[in-house]
Amino acid sequence: MSERGLDDLLADLERTMARLAGGTAPLEELVAAHQEALKLLAEAQSRLAKLKARADETAKLLSE
Repeated sequence: MSERGLDDLLADLERTMARLAGGTAPLEELVAAHQEALKLLAEAQSRLAKLKARADETAKLLSE
């Protein structure tokens, strides 16, 4: 199974955050949305760290 793109991941996080910001859903749904947001945020941070490492490596190679 392939990973979804970073743009899709960030869009999912944005939608989840919007549900939380609304605050009108039942508490159980808000807790589930919060848990989903934490999962998405961790995945996005991990993905961005990998991309930064790749960019740093490319910059190092180009400067040699």
